[in-house]
Amino acid sequence: MKSVLRAGLAATFFALLGSGSALAQLDRISNQDANAGLKAALEKGSLAAVAALGRSDGFFGNGAVKIALPDSLKRYEKLMRGVGMGKYADELILTMNRAAEAAVPQAKALLVDAVRKMTLQDAKGILTGGNTAGTEYFKRTTSGPLRDRFLPIVQQATRKVRLAEKYNQYAEKGASFGLLKKEDANLDNYVAQKALDGLFYMVAEEEKKIRENPLKAGSDILRKVFGALK
Repeated sequence: MKSVLRAGLAATFFALLGSGSALAQLDRISNQDANAGLKAALEKGSLAAVAALGRSDGFFGNGAVKIALPDSLKRYEKLMRGVGMGKYADELILTMNRAAEAAVPQAKALLVDAVRKMTLQDAKGILTGGNTAGTEYFKRTTSGPLRDRFLPIVQQATRKVRLAEKYNQYAEKGASFGLLKKEDANLDNYVAQKALDGLFYMVAEEEKKIRENPLKAGSDILRKVFGALK
């Protein structure tokens, strides 16, 4: 009977969080347990997102995060394809996505570190927030530092896969037709930002899953935190 009651409470945890009773009971959870419970969930989601993206076709094969040409270049893409040079656009798109896939695994330690530095106040705010409150916390507190750290990783990856060379081929041929200027886009910055956008998107998807079914996704410490509502 107790296990059934515990399961029911955990399954409806996030629906109840908006009430004053839920907030009051959260206040009774120890600092250690409140932090550990949420951190377990966000770390799980972060690592799952990195694993999903940091592999071959993690970006390129996922329509939700696939990196397309910058907006400043899209209007030229159709023209390039129209004059038989579509292969350069295709190679550039593939290479940008491969660069992001190569760089994302390096972000794992940064995300885990951000989770572990979360305060009790942060944790309770996220627990009582919306379906992606944890992801919004990441965006609010780590977007700048993550991007600064991510950019050199992307630059290294783009050099490794010769993105600059492929971009030069594309840009020079486009420029010969009066279609494109190289300064229209900084591709390293663009790929780094798109890689972070994709990462946050996937973290949000994982967070939603955990909130929708905390018993399935949770750990012992999560169940302990949820059980405090009893």
